Formats: sequence, C-alpha cells, structure tokens
Amino acid sequence: MNDPTPLRRQKRPMMNSRATTRAKSNLLGIAADHGGFELKQYLFGMLRAAGHRVKDFGDKKRQPKDDYPDFVVPLARAVAGGQVHRGIAICGSGVGASIAANKVTGVRACLIHEAFSAHQGVEDDNLNMICLGGLVIGHATAWELLQIFLAARFIGAERHLRRVAKVATLERTASEEAE
Repeated sequence: MNDPTPLRRQKRPMMNSRATTRAKSNLLGIAADHGGFELKQYLFGMLRAAGHRVKDFGDKKRQPKDDYPDFVVPLARAVAGGQVHRGIAICGSGVGASIAANKVTGVRACLIHEAFSAHQGVEDDNLNMICLGGLVIGHATAWELLQIFLAARFIGAERHLRRVAKVATLERTASEEAE
C-alpha cells in the first residue's frame, strides 16, 4: 500500500488568481491569539531563521483576554488581497482561526495537524492559509507541517481548477445573498 504522507514535488504553475499574482514575493503572514501565542513566536523565529520574510499580524504579546478574529481576519484579508503570499493562523485549537479566516472571500484556510493534508490541501484545493492549534500540536510537528505547506504548489489540473472555481462561485453567490 502506498504511503500518502511523502511530499509530491510537482512543479506546476500556481493558479492565476488575484492573490497569487499580486502577492509580494512570498512574504508570509502569521497571526495568533493568546492560545497560539507561544507557537506563533516559535514559528516566526524558525521562519526567519530559514530565510523567509514574515509579517506578524499579532498579537504582539500574550494577552489572556484577546480574541482570535482581531488578528486572524486582518491576516486573512492580507492573503486575499495579495499583500502576503500565504498565511499561518494559530489559536488554541485552530478551529476558531479556521472559521474566522474562511469568512474572508478568497481565503482557503484549513486546520492542519497531519502531513498529508498539509500538502494535498495546497496541491488540489489551492489552500492559502494553514491553521494550527497552539494548545494541541507540538512545536516540532507544527514546524514540520508548516514546511510541507510552504513547499507545496497548486497542481492546477482541470479537475482542481473546476472545483476551486465552484467554491469561488459559492463565495460570490453567498456574498450577493448577504447584500
């Protein structure tokens, strides 16, 4: 039986979307509330040490009464608007960060705690934000998953383009219905 966890390193162009074409040369964004603060600080340092440019969307210090939407939503807007290439959102479980990020049109965020989804979500679904649970996952595992996520590229096969387009249509329809 084939092990689905190894990275599939296929070099194909990323989907030509507003966010990917305008993103500032692979600038990454990271955000966390108090539940993800320690993990955010660790990952921020690891990303910088690995040579990545990273913008910290906060919180800048641990504040037990802060709220994840205050940091995750500005990050998600920056991803959707192309100011950052990909985003890393962290809260205690990762669930709230994922919910908040996905409320922003153009964001495809997912809670990731294992290797297969870290690359498959990018390759097949054009995932542009990874969400992690700072109280759920260890630092070493989070770093490994983040490296896998960042190394992955959207495959852009017809079936993947079709599915991503259907999701984008759903976003537009839901947005129009809300107005």
